[in-house]
Amino acid sequence: MGQATAVPVPQPPSEPPVPVLVAAGTDRESGGRRPGRPAGSEFAPLLRTVREQGLLEYRTGWYVRCIASHLLGTAAVVTGMALAGGSWWVLLLAPLLSLFSARAAFVAHDAGHSQITGSRRASRIIQLLHANVLLGMSQEWWNDKHNRHHANPNHIDKDPDVVADILVFTRRQAVGRSGFRGLLTRHQAWLFFPLTTLEGIALKVYGIRGVLGKAGPFRTARARRTEGALLLTHLVLYATLLLTTMPLGRALLFALVHQMVLGLHLGLAFAPNHKGMTMVDDETGKGWGHLRRQVLTSRNVRGGRLTDWLLGGLNYQIEHHLFPSMPRPHLRLAQPLVRAHCRKLRLPYAETGAVDSYRQALAHLHDVGVPLRDGDVRSADVYAGDLRAGDLQVGEEK
Repeated sequence: MGQATAVPVPQPPSEPPVPVLVAAGTDRESGGRRPGRPAGSEFAPLLRTVREQGLLEYRTGWYVRCIASHLLGTAAVVTGMALAGGSWWVLLLAPLLSLFSARAAFVAHDAGHSQITGSRRASRIIQLLHANVLLGMSQEWWNDKHNRHHANPNHIDKDPDVVADILVFTRRQAVGRSGFRGLLTRHQAWLFFPLTTLEGIALKVYGIRGVLGKAGPFRTARARRTEGALLLTHLVLYATLLLTTMPLGRALLFALVHQMVLGLHLGLAFAPNHKGMTMVDDETGKGWGHLRRQVLTSRNVRGGRLTDWLLGGLNYQIEHHLFPSMPRPHLRLAQPLVRAHCRKLRLPYAETGAVDSYRQALAHLHDVGVPLRDGDVRSADVYAGDLRAGDLQVGEEK
């Protein structure tokens, strides 16, 4: 596996920033840009090549087969639950159901990026069915959070995925944390994967809180009511399935295993993407265009078709961030083009194996807890420990 090495990042030429907000219905010919905004000088040639090769064209047929396969798989597991619910052996089906639940999550993610179809209405319906009904996760809450992440990945003030909460992502965020949160921060590298087992439940909680809270991301009262009704539908269907196929105690244990394995699966898919890559603020990211903003903060995970399937295509994180509306099966095809373009610009392209990607992510989480573990760390040392744009951690390519 490649080891992380420090690679100086060349300074970019001045260029206008290119937003990467992509929700259902965004102009895909712009590569995720808002219509009317010029592409940056570094990104434009790559966008032109990708577009000429048809990699932004829809693969609706592929997605039809993808959706059909995971729905059939889910139906098979439900049938197995009905047949084996009277036995403790039914618990063996919980991890299998988690696997198909993760497939639903990946489809919901892709629909939110307009990867499946050019119809805004169809994309929204697909996402509502997969996110709200099958997962119990609010579509609008997810889109709001995820689009802000795409617009400013690893930005300590603008990316909601690196806001200090249970975990912290810079040494500055770690300073001053005490009590239970301080304990978590000191040991967050060891606790990271156990904490991901709660993600399946957390997605439901965040969705319900978003629907009930006045400050939620919903544009209209009708959208809020629709999502609330679909989340309630999920809870009713899920409880009915469990309680009609097995006794209460077994049903609770089944649900616990199902949600914990689902959370772990999603954590394994999302953890390698940005953790341990450069952290950005308004100063360090000044002058970065779309290409650098996405490439320098993202990491790819090497692997074959099985890796692509298990991680839902998110192992091509660089390509996905550059072209959010690119259909999942095209990400692998775009990778050689993106890698060659980065090499031409002498721009670091971070790619490593699966195990090493987790090692790098956990090493970063361990490192940012230094202020609390050392007890008396000067502020200068704290700031020096944060990853900077000029000291990017890059997985050695082989």
